[in-house]
Amino acid sequence: MLLLELFYTFFKIGLFTFGGGYAMLPLIQEEVIAHGWLSMEELVDFVAISESTPGPFAINISTYVGAETAGVLGSLAATMGVVLPSFIVILIVAKFYVKFKNSRAVSGVMYGLRSAVVGLMACALWGMLPTVFFHSTPVAWSAVLKPEFLCTAGIFSAAVVAALKKVSPILIIVCSAAAGIACGLIFL
Repeated sequence: MLLLELFYTFFKIGLFTFGGGYAMLPLIQEEVIAHGWLSMEELVDFVAISESTPGPFAINISTYVGAETAGVLGSLAATMGVVLPSFIVILIVAKFYVKFKNSRAVSGVMYGLRSAVVGLMACALWGMLPTVFFHSTPVAWSAVLKPEFLCTAGIFSAAVVAALKKVSPILIIVCSAAAGIACGLIFL
């Protein structure tokens, strides 16, 4: 039953997500926490791991959640669930896109979906900020002066500046991981 639930949940996520892995973060967050499969802190850790490992984000996060919930079979069920809708949809789109690509309705749908994707990503970011920066919710403002917050804020700020300066994302991830290890060894 749990394997079917994992498959169905990630099938829904894969079916109703447009715009890639980050656009599905709010859906993953809602479903995974509602089912009690992970806490918000565990989810944030899995997001970091999923982003830092090779492969598509959606596949990585579904595999990790499935494995954590129901072992190897759970990882297979969740991964197949998130991949199958995209596979089916891309087959259908590929068949009909050439015929309808100049349609005003299709252009309008794509325009609207882009805006929704950015909004969903912002929502996911906003929901994860307290856990990332303060390691708890609700936010305890007394935590702002703690070394954990200062390290996190420093790494975040450096990563944003590096990204704006077009530094390689690989280098940003490696340097952020190294800085996190150093801060962890010193302060945690």
